[in-house]
Amino acid sequence: MEIKITPSLLSADFANLQRDIEAIGSADGLHIDVMDYHFVPNLTLGLPVVQSIRKVTDQFLDIHLMIDDPDRWAPSYAEAGAQSVTFHVEAAKAPIRLARELRRLGARAGLGLNPATDIDSLRDVLDEVDMILIMTVEPGFGGQKFLDLCLSKIERTRTLIGDRDIWVQVDGGVSTETIERCAEAGANVFVAGSAVFGADDPDAMITTLREKASAVCGSRG
Repeated sequence: MEIKITPSLLSADFANLQRDIEAIGSADGLHIDVMDYHFVPNLTLGLPVVQSIRKVTDQFLDIHLMIDDPDRWAPSYAEAGAQSVTFHVEAAKAPIRLARELRRLGARAGLGLNPATDIDSLRDVLDEVDMILIMTVEPGFGGQKFLDLCLSKIERTRTLIGDRDIWVQVDGGVSTETIERCAEAGANVFVAGSAVFGADDPDAMITTLREKASAVCGSRG
């Protein structure tokens, strides 16, 4: 499994986004949280900002939609140049149709799950998506404490995926203290916000996180 570290811009300085993006050149992508104050109790970056970010970087853009009605809005992010668009199963009305539309537009389709959402009920839609995002905190705010109870869900997700080429992403409380446990459980894509942007050297922190996760995956063979 190839390890990927995708720092969350939710923890960046919104007044200096380009500066902070340029400070994490070794990242495997930029994780951009889009919140609408309906699906989650917070309001963050939207489509115009994503379009502006696309103009100043060639980085892989990993959009995480925590919004109502993703069926309507998600395709616009693919059209804006995002390489991956994740929507929540709890919000989508027609998840299979939406995933197929995102793929048609050239983006990877990701399916997000809140901590209380059971992965086992989604086994029949796995062939329609490219990534499963497991929230390891309640969605809506950065800097929360990692929920250990989600480790068993990561393990079940990896088992259900089997030989499929589907990424398993974790988002919430990822740090030097938790990333190894997530990797051991089966995750290979890690969203780290405050751990990266709160570090004295954000780019060096990305390297540290990648090395910790890679060492675990290497030991698993």
